[in-house]
Amino acid sequence: MSRLVDLPVLNFPRPTLIARKGEKHDEILCLIRKKWVALEPEEWVRQHLIYHLSEDLGYPMGLMAVEHTLILNDVAKRADLVCFNQDRMPVLLAECKAPSISLSQKTLDQAARYNLVLKVPTLLLTNGLSHYAVSTDPTKPISVLASIPEF
Repeated sequence: MSRLVDLPVLNFPRPTLIARKGEKHDEILCLIRKKWVALEPEEWVRQHLIYHLSEDLGYPMGLMAVEHTLILNDVAKRADLVCFNQDRMPVLLAECKAPSISLSQKTLDQAARYNLVLKVPTLLLTNGLSHYAVSTDPTKPISVLASIPEF
């Protein structure tokens, strides 16, 4: 388990997050689930991302799902973060990794497998230090976007 003092500053605008020292491990208040969760490095990244998407890019928190369950080849999987539009259609799938984990083709492949089910127009890969937004428009070649699209 991680301690707040051990977690790095991430490459996001500074968020307002609430963390506490727990009996077994430090915890962070999830902005979406409104409950205390273990402060793992991946969760640190996810909460920063949620805050950035909401505060800076206009994604409504009420249209975000954390650990969104999907069925892929008869196996339940969980996408780290899925953002929906007002029609409840998924528009962004984010795969979050701990800052110590490099983003790779394997990370993209994982998100792309989930996207076989969700069919979002934008995949987002982040470890909090690097971010890659990828357009998945089926009528065009897959391309890396210059930035995360606004809502």
